[in-house]
Amino acid sequence: MVASISARNSVCAAVAYFSHMAGDEYYTREGEADADSDWAGRGAERLALEGPVSKPEFEAALNGLDPKTGEALVQIGNRTHAPGWDMTFSAPKSVSVLWALAPETDRAGIETAHRSAVTAATRHLEDTHAFTRRGKGGIVRQEVAGLTIARFHHHTSRDLDPQLHTHAFIFNTAPRRDGSWGTLISRDLYKAQKEAGRVYREHLANALERDGHAIERHGSTFRLTAVPRSVERAFSKRRQAIEQAAKQHGYHTPRGMEQAALRTRQAKRPRERAALFRAWAQEARTLGFDLERARQQARLPGLRHAERSGAAAAVSRQPARQNLPSAGRMLSAISAAARASSRGMPGLSASLKQKQIERQRQRQKQSVRDLEAER
Repeated sequence: MVASISARNSVCAAVAYFSHMAGDEYYTREGEADADSDWAGRGAERLALEGPVSKPEFEAALNGLDPKTGEALVQIGNRTHAPGWDMTFSAPKSVSVLWALAPETDRAGIETAHRSAVTAATRHLEDTHAFTRRGKGGIVRQEVAGLTIARFHHHTSRDLDPQLHTHAFIFNTAPRRDGSWGTLISRDLYKAQKEAGRVYREHLANALERDGHAIERHGSTFRLTAVPRSVERAFSKRRQAIEQAAKQHGYHTPRGMEQAALRTRQAKRPRERAALFRAWAQEARTLGFDLERARQQARLPGLRHAERSGAAAAVSRQPARQNLPSAGRMLSAISAAARASSRGMPGLSASLKQKQIERQRQRQKQSVRDLEAER
């Protein structure tokens, strides 16, 4: 699934979520977990939150406090609804595979495209699907001025396959246009899940195309043509394990697939980043997959089509010039056609027929002049 959303049902659960996200990158750099995170949204801007997400800031925002000053933004009390939601954006598998096997400079570009697409999707939510209630009984519904979002960027699955994805934690605390703060209407976020996924995919596909990657589109989805489906499948061991568990236990519903995912959930297996890239490259070689050759072949059909189209256009233009009739022959033919036409229209007056013939002559003379100029 490209975009999914799930609630954290208590502050304690959300704090545990932070610990999980901050340390849940499955490769290590110099022996430490790679916690790649940042703040996003106009709500975060109002709170002067930027750079990596720290646990004290995260916990303060969960409790309705300004992380910088400790001032209460909203009254949490003993509320039972969720303090926030995790909306996860996952790149299509072909994109993750390309990222894993590409040179480092290309990897940076692919990752930038992914993060920019996530920003576009969350900004769309912020602009069109974020609402709060106020007044007695919450009867007044208002657009918010922005969202407060903590993003955690991950690169691998639990089975250590490449999987570019970002967890965007949307806090249930948002600024109103009058400067006050309130809680969000969760139903609007859930309803916007698929739409946010489409926005993410569209921006990601467009960015990758601009960078020169060949794209194959299917409705609102896409894939990179340089990565065969068999290679995608080989680098989707987590998905294969879930599907096998679902088949084994007879799971067919979304809830059942969640159970299959839990049954196959493995403990984290930290591994050095460099070792993972070497392992992915070796797996590609074992599959007989050469990325650079595949990328060249993916571009060739478009080039061949352009060459054929250009050659065909040149050939079609040349005979037209060589076989262009003289202006005299053309006008003679026009007159003959006009006379034949007039004889076939006995119901028209002579003057009307003459005017029609004259208009035909003028149009044909102009056509002859155009053809002569082109010669």
